[in-house]
Amino acid sequence: MDIRFYGVRGSIAVSGSRIGGNTACVEVTSQGHRLILDAGTGIRALGEVMMREGPPHKVSMFFSHLHWDHVQGFPFFTPAYLPTSELTMYGPGANGAQALQTELAAQMQPPHFPVPLSIMRSRMDFRSALHSRPVEVGPFKVTPIDVPHPQGCLAYRVEADGHSFIYATDVEVCMKDLSPEVARLFEGADVLCLDAQYTPDEYEGVRGLSKKGWGHSTMMDAAGVAKTVGARRLCLFHHDPAHTDEVLEDMAEQARSVFPVCEPAREGQRLVLGRAAGA
Repeated sequence: MDIRFYGVRGSIAVSGSRIGGNTACVEVTSQGHRLILDAGTGIRALGEVMMREGPPHKVSMFFSHLHWDHVQGFPFFTPAYLPTSELTMYGPGANGAQALQTELAAQMQPPHFPVPLSIMRSRMDFRSALHSRPVEVGPFKVTPIDVPHPQGCLAYRVEADGHSFIYATDVEVCMKDLSPEVARLFEGADVLCLDAQYTPDEYEGVRGLSKKGWGHSTMMDAAGVAKTVGARRLCLFHHDPAHTDEVLEDMAEQARSVFPVCEPAREGQRLVLGRAAGA
């Protein structure tokens, strides 16, 4: 299982960061199958990589939720314009298929964008992702997990090749309110990619507005969760647009006091799990 980060920033894209300025997009591949988790601005660069590979393209896309920083890159995803591409697209919740199609179409309507969704000639199959109902894609077992965020959000447990990866962006979680079911579904992950947008002072509003209820976690809570669920590695994710590389590195250093195997997720980073590591 091969994991690549194409977008690690939250809320809005920024420039000038070595760690990464594009909004959420993660690619997971194994045995010739490709998953894409969210379609923030990072998906544009992923599309360019896929175009260099050449058609046809067959992809399963899983959306955590439909806030703009998780869908805004889709109009710039070049493979979606090709009739040789097949996109199976999972929107979150019972009405996820229709809601996802409606939202992607809405952001490409005037006055927001010059060309409509209908210009995209790929074969799009819209489906719904439901809490705790696994989806089988080639070697992958993808389990959606309801997590606390305004208007709702899904985390995803991705399993393949005897290993597991948790993608848990946009979740407000701490040790005192970590539900037993979420803890069970997170348990033992080889890599836990977890929202850590705020410092504790930012979350509590020590020098400004409190961020409680905004749907995001602190790096210290992320570290506490990683320790509790027995994760092997923690990638702090959904970096605040106001945080410089130095701030992000310092946040990771503080989080290591709770969970030592911790780092900020970095745009362009590749993690290989399983037998493919020796390839």
